[in-house]
Amino acid sequence: MTSTDATALVLEAPRQLVAHDVALPVIGDDDGLLRVEACGLCGTDHEQFAGVLPGPGPFVPGHESVGIIERVGERAAARWGVVSGDRVAVEVFQSCGACDRCRAGPYRRCRRHGLGDMYGFIPFAKEPGLWGGYASHQYLAPDSMLLRVPDGLDPVVATLFNPLGAGIRWGVTMPGTSAGDTVAVLGSGLRGLCSLVAAKEAGASFVMVTGFGERDRPRLEWASKLGADLVVDVSDTDPSAAFRSATGSSGADIVIDVTAKAPAALGQAVDVARSGATIVLAGTRGRDETPGFRPDLIVFKELRLLGALGVDVDAYRAALALLASGRYPFADLAREVAGFDALPELLATMAGETDRHPPLHGVFTPTPFTPTPFTPTRE
Repeated sequence: MTSTDATALVLEAPRQLVAHDVALPVIGDDDGLLRVEACGLCGTDHEQFAGVLPGPGPFVPGHESVGIIERVGERAAARWGVVSGDRVAVEVFQSCGACDRCRAGPYRRCRRHGLGDMYGFIPFAKEPGLWGGYASHQYLAPDSMLLRVPDGLDPVVATLFNPLGAGIRWGVTMPGTSAGDTVAVLGSGLRGLCSLVAAKEAGASFVMVTGFGERDRPRLEWASKLGADLVVDVSDTDPSAAFRSATGSSGADIVIDVTAKAPAALGQAVDVARSGATIVLAGTRGRDETPGFRPDLIVFKELRLLGALGVDVDAYRAALALLASGRYPFADLAREVAGFDALPELLATMAGETDRHPPLHGVFTPTPFTPTPFTPTRE
């Protein structure tokens, strides 16, 4: 590799991440180049790696990027409000800003870009190829959206902007969670824990978090550390009965389902909800079976069901501010950080294909990871 090249991991087929030298693009007035410092990993990443979520041919994955602006065009700098040397987080979606959807707000369905043109999902064959975070550099197209990372926030911790932003949008903004609400969070992965934190920040009076079995036991311990009032292992405990016993109520005001491949969770969500409650469905089943789901309860309880797809820049900004505040021990989460060579094994572990327990937070970094001293933002 020369100083004019980047290194990128290209997913050429399931479980085949291959390092490529890629020429750094020429940056014009309207685009930019990010020197990647860290890229968070989630379920999408290990599903791409294992072939469960097919990609668009060979591509560079990675959609939770944080890094330093290395080059930026004059018009792009003005549009994004950045200069070279700024640390930023990159929104996975692009937005043209001009179509009816972008102007109305739901830019995730931009007519020019939409779901098929997200960072970490774009074909490697499309110039300049550097469309994902598994690389030393990531290209910033003109329709990118960037968020300034607060000073002093470690870039590895800053990758939590994505799951914490999801927790804020799914757990608070969409259902309208407010002070005094009781909340049930189904799923104790990173986005479930972030939904817990978001609900607590919104003033929820009681939050239950559920998990399943041995794999989720450490995650439920983290839920307790982050403020959960009740944690429940649904492999041996009825979450609805536990919630009602603990609260003395008829059910939760807000239910947030962030489970993955848990077909029984939908039935649990409907069962734990009180009459008139709101249920946010953000987790995907991966199948059609829904054991224990009684559709009539939606009618009898007059429930409101909301499907949640993705996050937005407002939630990301709130997430970065919350991370910088230091009010929660996000820097101490059980995480594993991997470079170019170790990333395939980490993704396989996250996919459940090794004997090791997956970390709560997985992160790719193109350089050796050394945590930086962190001083919380003072309000």
